[in-house]
Amino acid sequence: MVPADQIATPRVPPIVLHSLLVRITHWLNALAIFIMIGSGWRIYNSEPLFGFEFPVWMTFGGWPEVSQHWHNEEGLAGALQWHFAAMWLLFVNLVVYLVYGLISGHFRRDFLPLRPREVMRDLRAALGGRLVHNIGERNAVQRALYIGVMTIIVLTVLSGLSIWKPVQFQELTAVFGGYDTARYIHFSAWRRSFCSSSSTSRSRHWCPRCCRR
Repeated sequence: MVPADQIATPRVPPIVLHSLLVRITHWLNALAIFIMIGSGWRIYNSEPLFGFEFPVWMTFGGWPEVSQHWHNEEGLAGALQWHFAAMWLLFVNLVVYLVYGLISGHFRRDFLPLRPREVMRDLRAALGGRLVHNIGERNAVQRALYIGVMTIIVLTVLSGLSIWKPVQFQELTAVFGGYDTARYIHFSAWRRSFCSSSSTSRSRHWCPRCCRR
């Protein structure tokens, strides 16, 4: 009789939930959003929309004392450089992801169809602790969150362009209701983008084999 510790266990094939390109673009998006939020908070502090400011240590833009010495301001120039650099990273990365999603069928296969009735059904099941999760499949709530995040990122980029170049993109700025309104939309979109991105990350059920090829 063969000892139990010498019995060969069958090799389980690796499960790939996300392609390599999808994983790379996901983390590049996370990096770009992290930088843009930190630098955006420093930009916000230069002209607050509300009655509060963000602590300097939570923002990107360089040391305020150094910036004050060289630029006579507290880090706005550095924050804008960080913000624009991350903006281009986000934009190019988003274009790559959208082109890949359309050509490869990733969007059609993983995000569609999306019906409101199914979203409400899965949301009630999730809140009640009854939602069944099958590895490799996205439920309707997850699909809605993914589509929502991509929509918010596009809205954020467009509103950002309208407040960056309000004269050159005056038609786009007008769509958002003017420069001041576009600033509120841009700020709110980033907050929702951060919260939604966190939700989609938490909604994933990772397993040790998920990322192995």
